[in-house]
Amino acid sequence: MAVTVKASLGKTKFYTEVVAGDNTIITDEPLDQGGQNKGFNPFEILATSLASCTAATLRMYIDRKEWQVDKIDVEVELENFPLTKIAIFRRQIYFENADLNADQLKRLHAIADACPVHKLLNNEIEIHTKFS
Repeated sequence: MAVTVKASLGKTKFYTEVVAGDNTIITDEPLDQGGQNKGFNPFEILATSLASCTAATLRMYIDRKEWQVDKIDVEVELENFPLTKIAIFRRQIYFENADLNADQLKRLHAIADACPVHKLLNNEIEIHTKFS
């Protein structure tokens, strides 16, 4: 599956409009980085991708199994270590008003790890760049 997004940044430092199809989001940098803090920063967007994909994948599975879970909260912390070229994602998943046994939780852990963004982040990644 291929997706295309377009990021447009004018003269206002770091205020970037990102468009994918009919949807638009704003990214920015925090005030201490020279931005206006009017949107997610790029690292927050990356962590958001993992959190939202995990939640959606779990919801699809839980609904298919007809398990009663009122709400799924996925919290992702991304820590980047540029010098060692290591990034660590810490993902915490909470189920609200759920009565899940140990076997169900074990299965849900496997399902969380099977979310498409999680799989993508565990792959070898290549970035090809050209200027037009």
